Amino acid sequence: MEFNTITDTRKKILSKKISILELNQIFINRIKDQKKINAYIFFDEDLIVKRCKQLEKFNDDLILKGIPLGIKDLFCTIDMPTTAGSKILSNFKPTYESFVSNKLLKKGSVFLGKTNLDEFAMGSSTTTSFFGNTINPKSPPKKKLVPGGSSGGSAAAVAANLCLGATGTDTGGSIRQPASFCGVVGVKPTYGLCSRWGIVAFASSLDQAGVFANNVYDTAILLKEIAGYDSNDSTSANVNIPNYFQKLNYNMSGKVIGIPEEYNLPGISDEINEVWEKAKKIYEKGGAKLKKISLPHTKYALPTYYIIAPAEASSNLARYDGVKYGHRANVDTSLDEMYELTRSEGFGKEVKRRILIGTYVLSAGYYDAYYLKAQKVRKLIANDFANAFKECDVILTPTTPGPAFGIGEKEDDPIKMYLNDIFTVPASLAGIPGISVPFGESKDGLPLGIQLLSKHFDEQSIFDAGLYLEKNYE
Repeated sequence: MEFNTITDTRKKILSKKISILELNQIFINRIKDQKKINAYIFFDEDLIVKRCKQLEKFNDDLILKGIPLGIKDLFCTIDMPTTAGSKILSNFKPTYESFVSNKLLKKGSVFLGKTNLDEFAMGSSTTTSFFGNTINPKSPPKKKLVPGGSSGGSAAAVAANLCLGATGTDTGGSIRQPASFCGVVGVKPTYGLCSRWGIVAFASSLDQAGVFANNVYDTAILLKEIAGYDSNDSTSANVNIPNYFQKLNYNMSGKVIGIPEEYNLPGISDEINEVWEKAKKIYEKGGAKLKKISLPHTKYALPTYYIIAPAEASSNLARYDGVKYGHRANVDTSLDEMYELTRSEGFGKEVKRRILIGTYVLSAGYYDAYYLKAQKVRKLIANDFANAFKECDVILTPTTPGPAFGIGEKEDDPIKMYLNDIFTVPASLAGIPGISVPFGESKDGLPLGIQLLSKHFDEQSIFDAGLYLEKNYE
């Protein structure tokens, strides 16, 4: 019996073709068989079985009742540790449940475990985790590829069928880029649509929870369930959440698809340009109109992001000092030395690099020159998108500049690694929603993705356009 989609699996549970425990036992066995992927940081079979038995008392009308999910290890969970992929939080057990994961539990889902990630979500490869690298399940037999990052464990778990859906967070592309590399669907909603309460903070003005699944239908179901207003989060938006799944309409006739001229970048592989062209033709065939648009400040997006995000990270990560929770260095000379050694031992190289950059751009004499200027440029980038959406319904771009690369290939050059997010960062800075849909393969048979963007709180448009692409992929 196949279990690939949430909707089909729910039908099988409701028709008693399989019990919730039997279903989740299948996924437990798969996780055990595919430990080499290292998609899960934490996995407890007894906890899963206990949850399955609890669910027998839940109402059958819950849309996620019995559905096995992976939870990125950035979301606080009461029954499971939350490490953020870092040594400094390796022994941390939260006393509360994040807003997002709590909503999923209330809808009857089963958490199979906590998925691996780049340490504190800082990375594009899931190779900076204290708990080891995650391997892309689409890797060829003799080469280990990255799954993308930072939500690489979640993307890999969905791609390897080790869960039916997973949560992720996207700060500069951390859902969309791994979705592209692993050949699954990944959605980053509008900033503020999903509460950040109970998510370990990286860059607070950019972090946003989102979801992965095997198809657009399932991501529409999952996003509806995790979205919503939360008074505990000052950036949470009090807006109406439509039922994206029920409203799906992939008729593209009369829709205007924006094609940004600035995304025709030198160094982008031919195969990426080819799938982009193919996607354009498919939309035209469906009656959509292609329109060239301009996003003139695109070239400033990456440098702007790599000023704002590390600045916010250096502030957020100041709380990890070994006093109240997490790793503490074994020092008894002075408090200052304990702070220093705890942070030195607890943080990895990439996290330290970003803390140093962030502290520098926030320091006296440099704040105006870097951080303040970056915030002004961010506003210009947001304005570019606002103007573009006056001319089009959705924007169509590649998700990544190339397919997944080998583990260790770009680790010696941080700039090369940061360039993986060149197509995803602008939307994050603007706070608009984006989806990556699997579309085509590289010459080596590796997954490629297409990105669709829409205006604030118009997730329905990217779901509709994404579903059209999914249904018309040849």
